[in-house]
Amino acid sequence: MTANRSVAHRLGRVLETVTRQSGRLTDTPDYGSWLLGKESESQHRRRIRIQIILTTIVVIANLIGIGVAVLVVTVTFPVPSVFDPDVRWITAIVTPAYILTALVIGIIWATRRVMNNVRWAIEERPPTVRDQRNTFYAPWRLTRVLLALWGVGTALITTLYGLVDPNFIPKVALGISFPGIVVSASCYLFTEFALRPVAAQALEAGRPPRRFAAGIMGRTMLVWALGSGVPVLGILLAAIITLALRNVTPTQFTVAVIILALFALAFGFVLIWILSWLTATPLRTVRAALKHVERGDMDCDLVVFDGTELGELQRGFNSMVQGLKERERLRDIFGRHVGREVAAEAEKQRPKLGGEERHVAVIFVDIIGSTKLVTSKRATEVVDLLNRFFKVVVEEVDRHHGFVNKFEGDGALAVFGAPVRLENPEDSALAAARAIARRIHEEVPEFDAGIGVAAGDAVAGNVGARERFEYTVIGEPVNEAARLCELAKETPAHVLASAGALSRAGETECAHWRLGDEVTLRGHDEPTRLALPA
Repeated sequence: MTANRSVAHRLGRVLETVTRQSGRLTDTPDYGSWLLGKESESQHRRRIRIQIILTTIVVIANLIGIGVAVLVVTVTFPVPSVFDPDVRWITAIVTPAYILTALVIGIIWATRRVMNNVRWAIEERPPTVRDQRNTFYAPWRLTRVLLALWGVGTALITTLYGLVDPNFIPKVALGISFPGIVVSASCYLFTEFALRPVAAQALEAGRPPRRFAAGIMGRTMLVWALGSGVPVLGILLAAIITLALRNVTPTQFTVAVIILALFALAFGFVLIWILSWLTATPLRTVRAALKHVERGDMDCDLVVFDGTELGELQRGFNSMVQGLKERERLRDIFGRHVGREVAAEAEKQRPKLGGEERHVAVIFVDIIGSTKLVTSKRATEVVDLLNRFFKVVVEEVDRHHGFVNKFEGDGALAVFGAPVRLENPEDSALAAARAIARRIHEEVPEFDAGIGVAAGDAVAGNVGARERFEYTVIGEPVNEAARLCELAKETPAHVLASAGALSRAGETECAHWRLGDEVTLRGHDEPTRLALPA
């Protein structure tokens, strides 16, 4: 049972990753750097990747720190010399032995401690609050290990040199502790970077806990303290050591200050570069995602990998995109139900009951023999035929800048000139009617449809109640188009228009029509001159 749950959970994680990955940006790294891999990477490969990055960081940073410590002890403060016969055994045997031991212990102890804190991710377990806390405290715990090793080394080596000659104490203590603090802090920032993939998973459990150097301000103050404060303190201590020893020449003091200043510049630059990079990468991912949104691409979802205010920005961006996608979905549904133009007008101004008089052209389309069609076919077949029929109507009405006002069972009412005004709605309506008739004959040969076209002044607006209303067109052209549609079912072409609509059309469109007889339509007192396709 446990094994089944484990397999189910892993399968769920895979499906979740695939689903989320489908919305990821392909032109930007998931975690702000290609070095950290992709979100879809397996946990085994991710563990190896993090282990290699952490080991490399710890080794390189500490080797640089050791080199700086040797430079300070041997060159910056050359006297008393660590190569004197009395202390040569400390310099040649004890110090290298401790450095080697500390490197091995540091690599194994520090990196293993970090990996234990993120074991939940390696085991593909959902993070608990405790797992999240351990994940975000992991960089500080690694830093404490390094500080402890450098602190023990400082105490041990300074004590040994001090037992031989007390003058060794200030320069050895400064030379080892100074780079040790800076190196440990650098490893803290680099570890935060290396753990971004796991931090992204941990953030799914909620907001990160308060921790050492929390937030952008905490990071900035830490970098200031280590990049400026500690080096300046080192220069100050160098001056104090020079005054205390009294056997340092002005030239030696000048060289010491120059070396410490160069060290401060180099490490200050490295630390501020790390800080800038850690701050800039989340912003770059948000900026790249914003460009996608500006182009109308809503299928972008950021990985929230930063535990500071920048992570809140990433999370806020995802919430914003979800809101925009929901808004677009509702707009699309609204537009499909009431028409794109009506939806656009409703967005521009608050809709209200009432209407205005407009000059419009109207098309009424109705299937011939719909009762027989319904009784002779299955419901699913009827629905499929109706969808094919309405697809033709909608496409042609849209192409001619009209508006399908409503579907009425097996018929449809299309309006030209409302809500969007047209310069010549008759031209558009007559051309759309001819195109609909042709396409129904070609694409839906299972039945025919009567088509009536009329034009004139009508009232267009919102009709109903305050709680529920719809946009519609009411007036003589609508009634006339409906009567012409009924009459058109009995003609060979199944398309009829009123002579009044044709009289206001352009010459190009008029060439496709001819005038017919006069008839008195049902419900009308005056006869109507018909127009038929030529």
